[in-house]
This record gives sequence, C-alpha cells and structure tokens, in this order.
Amino acid sequence: MTQGDFALSFPETTVRGGPHADRFRALIRQMTGISLPPAKIHLIEQRLRRRVAAFDLPDTESYLQMLMDQPGMDEELRHVIDLITTNTTSFFRESAHFDMLAATIIPDRIARTPAGQRPRLKLWSAASSEGAEAFTMAIVLAELQRRGMAFDYAVLGTDISNRMLHRAAEAIYDDDQLSTIPADLRARYFLTGAHPSVAGKARVVPELRRKVRFRHMNLMDDRYGVDHDVDVIFLRNVLIYFDQADKERVVKRLASHLAPRGYLIVGHAESMVVRDAQLTQVKPTIFQKI
Repeated sequence: MTQGDFALSFPETTVRGGPHADRFRALIRQMTGISLPPAKIHLIEQRLRRRVAAFDLPDTESYLQMLMDQPGMDEELRHVIDLITTNTTSFFRESAHFDMLAATIIPDRIARTPAGQRPRLKLWSAASSEGAEAFTMAIVLAELQRRGMAFDYAVLGTDISNRMLHRAAEAIYDDDQLSTIPADLRARYFLTGAHPSVAGKARVVPELRRKVRFRHMNLMDDRYGVDHDVDVIFLRNVLIYFDQADKERVVKRLASHLAPRGYLIVGHAESMVVRDAQLTQVKPTIFQKI
C-alpha cells in the first residue's frame, strides 16, 4: 500500500475539543482523500509528538495551529503527511493476484498482440509504498520471460509518501521482509553482501531495478500524468480509506489510464466499491476495461 493506511494521534482532549485538530483532519481529507476517524488516534501519537518537540511547542494543538496558520509551512506539511502514513506491504501479498497475472492476464495480453510485433507491457502499482508490490510484479514478469514468453515490460510505482519512494528506489529490504518470497526467486532476484553494514539485508538485482521506476503522485490529483495504455493497475487496500465520492473519482481516473481490455486489481475489502461504466468484474477483486 499505499496512499492508504493513515492514522493520526492527538492527546485525548485535543481530539475531542481541539478546533485545530478538526481543521487538520479536514485538510488531510482534502489533500489526500484519507479520513482520520477518532478511532485511529492512538496509532501514531509519538510521531507527531516528535514534531511538537522539534518546534519547542507545548502541545499538539499548538503545533497544528502553527502548521495551518503560519506562512511557509508547506514543506512541514508534506513532512507530516509522510510521518502519518503507515505503509503495510509485503512481497507476493494476496498471492492469488500474482498467480492470475502469470497464468491469465499476461498470456491474454500477449495473445492479443498483432503478429510480428513484440508486445511491451506496462504495469502500474498505484500506491507502491516501499516497492514490494512493484518488484513482485517485475519478478513475475521476469519469470515468464525465463519460461520463453517474448515481451518487454516496464513497471511504474507511485505513492504519496516521499519517504517510502526513497526506500523503494533504494530497493534494499530486511530479511524478514523477504520471508514471503520463494527461496529460488529470492536467490535469483536479490543480492546479499558480506559487509557487516548490510548484514540481514538484500537488494533487488540491477536488471530488475532497471525495469521499475518510482515517482511521487497523489491519487486526489485531477490528472495523473501517466500513460493511457497501461495493461495492469494494482490499487489494493487504498480505496477503503476514501469516501464513496472519492472512490468513484479515483477509479474513474485510473480506468481512463487503462488500455482497452486492461485490468484494475483491488484489495479483497474493496471489490464492492469499484463501480465504473468502463469496467466489468471478471473476478471478485479483478476488473477489466470494456
């Protein structure tokens, strides 16, 4: 994920009665589409407290007032959005999606390529977090190439968090993050080093990194600046944090970037919220552009 798992924490009195906290919730909702219900306030209080301390302010309410009323705080606001983003992701998460990608979606796309042409596939992880989803896509496609399928491909990962995008571009992961990757794939697509500074870590191999690029994008933007012939878009476990109107707008914009018969793949909790005339449901969480 994602633009998704947002959680905000304030002291109890601030949450229930602080006008600046209410304004902040509204601002985050406007900027990112993410709702910040009081039920989630306990999850990242420590993160905001560090920013309060950094500005030597007495409490969170004072910090929020400064953040929203003092000129020149745009960079700090972007920093706060990074801080309050909880990114839950793993390699081969919801593995059935990658099984279908390999067994059905990619073979179908290749079969539709005119004779004599080499297909070039475009895949997009639209809430890429620190890159596990995007690199899983690349691993799946690299494996299909090893089995003899002839095609080129590129994977784009986008996210609202610059902090996560930096990690994704580094493509370095702790061993526990790689536990969901089959041993043969881990050996083939990740490098380990002997130096103590990289103990317990591995990096995606260069040939795979060259296939994947990352850049900043906010799903609430009116325009995405992405090609309109994308074959597969993953947007999983993000829409559940938006209200219905924003869900519909985001899905409509994403569908406009799909190639004819391209696929949008969402999370299991989101299959009922995808409603768009451009898309038809082919599996509970998989939609195809008409």
